[in-house]
Amino acid sequence: MKKLLLFTVLFSVLVSCSAKKQIEEAISHGNYDEAISEALRKLENNKDKKRKQDYVVMLQDAYYKVLEEDLQDITHLEKDGNPEQYKTIYNLYLDLEARQNAIKRVLPLQINGKNLEFQFNDYSSQIVDYRYKTSDYLIGQGITLLDSDDKYNARKAYDIFNYIESINPNFEETRSLLEEAHQKGTDYVSVAIVNHTNQLLTQQLEAELIDFNTYGLNQFWTEYHANIEPSMVYDFAMELQLKQINVSPERINERQQLRERDIVDGWEYVTDRRGNVMKDSLGNDIKVDKIVNVKARFFEVIQTKSAQVVADVVYTDLKYNQIVDTFTLDSGFTFENIFGRYRGDARALTNNNDKRLLRQQQLRFPTDEQMVYDSGEDLKLQLKNILKSYRLNG
Repeated sequence: MKKLLLFTVLFSVLVSCSAKKQIEEAISHGNYDEAISEALRKLENNKDKKRKQDYVVMLQDAYYKVLEEDLQDITHLEKDGNPEQYKTIYNLYLDLEARQNAIKRVLPLQINGKNLEFQFNDYSSQIVDYRYKTSDYLIGQGITLLDSDDKYNARKAYDIFNYIESINPNFEETRSLLEEAHQKGTDYVSVAIVNHTNQLLTQQLEAELIDFNTYGLNQFWTEYHANIEPSMVYDFAMELQLKQINVSPERINERQQLRERDIVDGWEYVTDRRGNVMKDSLGNDIKVDKIVNVKARFFEVIQTKSAQVVADVVYTDLKYNQIVDTFTLDSGFTFENIFGRYRGDARALTNNNDKRLLRQQQLRFPTDEQMVYDSGEDLKLQLKNILKSYRLNG
């Protein structure tokens, strides 16, 4: 027990030494916030214990060093007067306030029984001032980018407006600017089907094949339109070019097997050579099971029909009238139905699979159009997987 206690104490000392060394190294390398975070973590519990005094000293040391560093940076940047630095100054003031609040949560702290005083300042006025200066400067940048009528600039503008919205909600109507930037930065893609096969497709089937709306293909900066809007200027065209539609003939194949077994079919008297019924020791007539051999021919019937649709997905940049990408999709669908029938004595059928197939019925074969439609559903799932990982805008 004493050995275990000694080991526990030694382990605790080693852990403590390692933590102190980590904080000291962070301070020596100028990573003051890392040192403060680690010291605060150590002071969350039992902060008044003597063994925690070193953490209090290191916390104070790191705090004043980073405070001096941040205030010097702010003074320099404010003297420079460059609006590009407003966001940096704003973030520095946020850091100053957040650091103070983190330390306040563990106060009071003591050194040798005396409360330790920390120099805290009220930065609320500066934070508000630079929040508005940052917002005002950035919104001008965003509007300039938005007015350039370039999609990539519109996306940059969106990021700027989104940041402004996060620090200064609806400043100068940023929400409407966000909506405008998203609209201008989005690639609009028209979707169409082109039939390069020799088969005629009904309008309904064509519509089904390009109905992607329920498949969630739209991305944040890409919007697909299967129903073309005449007033819309499209950036890209996506064509589903059908190359082959193959539908097999309807096939019915049979496999037949002989089922045979001996069964009990009633009883009969046992007779002697003269034809007299034999008696048992009690004088009763002797009876035995009547065994008969029964046979049946079992037919396993398989109905099959298959369809294949091969298509190319072709992306075209409408601005430059150039093909930018092509994917080939190969989709198939197979209809299969298996049922059973027999000729002969049903009592010969003992196989559970035989009985299951006898409960099945022959089905009507699906039409060619239905087969193509079912293949098209698989085609759309393949297309969905491609488009989920594909980005037009990089």
